[in-house]
Amino acid sequence: MTSRESVKLAIGHVPSIRVPYVIDLCDETWEKLRPFTESKSAVEFLDNDVFDLPVPWWNWDRLGKDWKEQATPSSQASVRGTGNYWDLEEMVKKLKDKHDKYVLVRIYGSHFEKANFARGIENFLGDIAGDREFAGKFLRKIIEKNMVMLENFLNYKEIDGVLLGSDWGAQNNLLMSPAIWRKLIKPGEKKEYDLIHSYGKDVWLHSCGNITEIIPDLVEMGVDVLNPVQPEAMDISVLKQTYNKNLTFWGGIGTQHVLLRSTPDEVKKEARRIRNMMAVNGGYIFSPSQSVQADVPVENVFALLEVAREGRMEEVRLTL
Repeated sequence: MTSRESVKLAIGHVPSIRVPYVIDLCDETWEKLRPFTESKSAVEFLDNDVFDLPVPWWNWDRLGKDWKEQATPSSQASVRGTGNYWDLEEMVKKLKDKHDKYVLVRIYGSHFEKANFARGIENFLGDIAGDREFAGKFLRKIIEKNMVMLENFLNYKEIDGVLLGSDWGAQNNLLMSPAIWRKLIKPGEKKEYDLIHSYGKDVWLHSCGNITEIIPDLVEMGVDVLNPVQPEAMDISVLKQTYNKNLTFWGGIGTQHVLLRSTPDEVKKEARRIRNMMAVNGGYIFSPSQSVQADVPVENVFALLEVAREGRMEEVRLTL
C-alpha cells in the first residue's frame, strides 16, 4: 500500500491496519535532531505519508501605519504575490516520476488570520465588535483574492488536497460567538471549500483551540480533514464518537504535556492509545496536535516516530 493510498483510505473512512502519519517539526527541533539523522534531510528523515507542495500565494505589502493604529484604516490595503509558477511546474513534473505520496498544498493564515495579520488580532476583533461592516467587507476581499489564487493551481491533477487555516479558537472556546462566525466567516470559507471540491480535491482545515461549537457547521460545509484537534482544548474521544463517519482527524497527541513532560515509554504508550482509539473505522492521520517544538526532549521525538512508523494498529477493532 502506498502512502497516498493509506491517506485516501483514512479520508474515505475505510478501516485499515495501515495508519498514515504526518509529523511536523519546528526548525529548532530539527537542528537538535540533525546530529542523529545520518545526514538526511528533514523530509527524508520523517518520511511522512504526505508531500507538501508549495504554490504561489499572496501577502500584504507595505501597509500604512493606519492599519495598526486607527480604528478604521484610511488607506488601501496593498498586496504582493509570493512564489512563481515556473517553480511549481518543475516540482509537478518531478512528482509525476517518483512520488507515491499524497500531495497536499498547505495555506495557513488564509482568511480570518489574514485579516489579523493586516490589522493585528486585537484591532480586528475590535472591528468585528465595533465596525462589522468594515470587517465583513475586508473578509470578503480576502476571499475574492483567495479564490483567484486557488484556481491558479487547482487544475493540477497531481494535487490531492488543499489545507486552509485560520485559528478560530482559544483554549476554552471560540474567539467570537458562533453566530458571528456563521455570519462573517462561514460564507467565505464555504466558497473556498466548494471550489476545491469542484476540482476533485480534499479540503483540509487547520484551526487551533476549542472549536467544538462549529464542528457541525464544518461537517455541513464539507470539510474532509480537521487539524490539529488539541486534546488540551477538546475531548477527542467525544469528537471521534460524534463525527466518526464525517471527519478525518489529523493530530490529537498532546504537545503541551505528553511530549514535553513524559518519559519515552509514556510517550509511546499514549501515542498508541490515541492512534488505536482515533483510527477505528479509518478517519485518522497520526500526528501530534502541533509542530514539535524544541523544548520536547529528543528521545521523546524518537519515541513518537517509532510509533508512527509501526504502520499498524495493535489489539484494536477496525470497526465500531
